[in-house]
Amino acid sequence: MAIEFPPLPFARDALEPHMSARTLDFHHGKHHKAYVDKANAAIAGTPLDGKPVEEIVRAAKAKGDQSLFNNAAQAWNHTFFWNSLSPKPAGPEGKLKDLVDSAFGGLSKFNDVFKAEATGHFGSGWAWLCQDGDGLRIISTHDADSALVHDGLNPLITLDVWEHAYYLDFQNARPDFVDVFLTNTINWSFAATNLR
Repeated sequence: MAIEFPPLPFARDALEPHMSARTLDFHHGKHHKAYVDKANAAIAGTPLDGKPVEEIVRAAKAKGDQSLFNNAAQAWNHTFFWNSLSPKPAGPEGKLKDLVDSAFGGLSKFNDVFKAEATGHFGSGWAWLCQDGDGLRIISTHDADSALVHDGLNPLITLDVWEHAYYLDFQNARPDFVDVFLTNTINWSFAATNLR
């Protein structure tokens, strides 16, 4: 079985006005699909053909196969990103709320730290909330790099900070895009399902 190109977990227009159907047509329908297609072409007929995408990403990283890593990691990152979004966001609850409170001093301060990381990241990449041992940690990664392959980190949620993620809706205003994510589209329920 090839790396899957999954449908969006919500309708194309479900995130409007925060993220347009036009953005999703390009970002999901073209960018994400291209990563999946290139990764599948690269693994066709190899021992990685039919393996789970997480295994392919880790194997490509271990072998230093940058081309395969870039495409497979971007395929995984994007699927994780779509699930990090919700048309009906709600705040963290239960264990996750306790972890956010302990690590950051509350949701408002989490938002400040996450925004600083996401907006301060130079160039293309990803901002992540990860479980790190018994606590939480915010990191950013460059280009296709993924929290998936960082030892000890368990990704909970991510935000794509490549320009193609926001340019049609926000032009060059990444801070506005990050604000909208944190206040209108973040999927805390998905983050909670990823807790160890």
